[in-house]
Amino acid sequence: MSLSVLSLIALPEAVREEIRAVDPSIELTMAPGWFDGEIRETWPAYTTERYLRADAMGRGKRAERDALLAKAEVVVVGFPFPLDIRARAPRLKWVHQRPAGASNMLRGDLWDAGVVVTSSRGHAHNLPIAEYVLAGILHFAKGLRVAAIERADRRFRAVDYAPVQLAGKTVCVVGAGGIGREVGRLCAALGMRVVGTRRGPAPPDDPFREIRGAGELFDLLAESDFVAVCCQWTPETEKLIGHAAFAAMKDGAVLVNIARGEIVDEEALVAALATGKLRGAALDVYVGEFDHAPDPRLWSDPRVLLTPHISAASDVGSHRGADLFVANLRRYVAGEPLENVIDWKRGY
Repeated sequence: MSLSVLSLIALPEAVREEIRAVDPSIELTMAPGWFDGEIRETWPAYTTERYLRADAMGRGKRAERDALLAKAEVVVVGFPFPLDIRARAPRLKWVHQRPAGASNMLRGDLWDAGVVVTSSRGHAHNLPIAEYVLAGILHFAKGLRVAAIERADRRFRAVDYAPVQLAGKTVCVVGAGGIGREVGRLCAALGMRVVGTRRGPAPPDDPFREIRGAGELFDLLAESDFVAVCCQWTPETEKLIGHAAFAAMKDGAVLVNIARGEIVDEEALVAALATGKLRGAALDVYVGEFDHAPDPRLWSDPRVLLTPHISAASDVGSHRGADLFVANLRRYVAGEPLENVIDWKRGY
C-alpha cells in the first residue's frame, strides 16, 4: 500500500510537489477546512471564534472524514485540530503539527498515545515574534503607554514618559532556543547585553554573553532590565515567573511573554504591578487564552499591554514548518530518525 499523507492545513503547490517528489508512491490528500465543523463543536467557543472563519462549518459527511483518517499513515495539522485523530486513524504512525508549541497537544488524544508527533519548534515565525518582543520592550522603555492616557485626557504629561535608553541595558531571554536566539540577535543589534537560560547551561554563543541553566534564572533576573519569556510550557516551567522570580527582578524591569500564559503566575504578576516592582508587562498570551478573556485586573492596567497571540503574524511568510515536514518526510521514507520529535516526558 502507498504511503498516505493527509494534510488538514493548506500547503502551497510548490510544497505539494516537493512532497510528491520524495517518493512517487506517496498519496497526498489535501483536506484543509474539512474538519472545521467538528472543531467548532468540540473546542471552546473562545478558541473557534479566534481561529475559524465565521462561515467555516467543515466539508463532507462524517463518514467521508472518517475515511480520510482511516487511510492516513501521516497527518499534518495546524491549530486547532480534531481532538480524536488517534481514535479514528488506525494506520497512523506520525503527526506533524505546524505550530511550535508542544503544549497545543495537551488537548485531544495524541499526547503520549504511541504515535510519533513532531512540531515546528525552531522553524516557525521566529523573526516576527522577536520583533514583537522588541516592540514590547520599546513600548515601555520609551513610555509610549502614556500617550493613550494623554489622548483620553487631551493633556500632555511629558515628564511621565521617563524614557530609557536600550543600549547598555541587559535583557534576559528565558528559553534561548530558536525564537529566543532571534530575540537576542535583535536586542544585541541595539547595543543591549543579552543573557539567557536553557534547560541546562551552555557556553556563551553569539548573541548571548551568558547562557545558564534553569536553576540560575534568578541570578540573571537580578541583573536584567528586561525579561523575555520564550520557553516552552511544561510542568517544569508552569508558573516559573512567580513571586520569587518577580522578587529577584530589578526594580522597574519590563516583562514580555510570547510563549504561553501559564509560564507566568498571574497572581504574582498582579502583586508585582501593585507594588510598583515592574515598569510594565507586554503579554501576547495569558492563562487560559483558548477558553476565556484575560484577567480583568491585567486588561484594565495601563502598565500591561495585552494582545491576542498575534506575535507570529506578519505580511511576509517566514514559517519554515513545511520545509521541516518535507525534510522529515524524506527521513521517514528512508527509515531515519525525525527532527523535532516531541518528548512527552519533557513536554516539548
